[in-house]
Amino acid sequence: MKLRFATAVSALLIAASFAAAAERGEAKLTLAGKKIVIDYGRPALAGRDMLSRLPPGESWRLGADAETTLVTGADLMFGTVAVPKGRYVLTAKRAAADQWTLIASASDGKEIAVPLEQQKLPSSVELFTIELTGKGTSGQLLTKWQTLQLGAAFTAK
Repeated sequence: MKLRFATAVSALLIAASFAAAAERGEAKLTLAGKKIVIDYGRPALAGRDMLSRLPPGESWRLGADAETTLVTGADLMFGTVAVPKGRYVLTAKRAAADQWTLIASASDGKEIAVPLEQQKLPSSVELFTIELTGKGTSGQLLTKWQTLQLGAAFTAK
């Protein structure tokens, strides 16, 4: 009897952990004939004010659960900041109340800082979203959550 109870409790805990996990999102774009893919977790606001939880000077891993990753087959230029083709873990740093930076971390420990432009959205976005848009060699990376949009234009080679 005790074994059945323990097994049932374990099954419920495992099921609850899967149910609580954020869904995964994927932003894809092909520019200059090369693929760019961002894989990320999509946490929900669930009534929380997430923007007030990250004070200036702190970093956020952009998403939930597993790391947010950028895999690019193209060399990217965000203004004067180069992100060579490869695989990166993405985080965002809130440098000031209205100033954000995207940090692309390579496996060798090198970090590339990309300034992000901040805009206020007209309505709240419940699920964290990353979008990649563009054509030819010009693209745009956008993140949206709550009433905050962060973005950066880039070109691909």
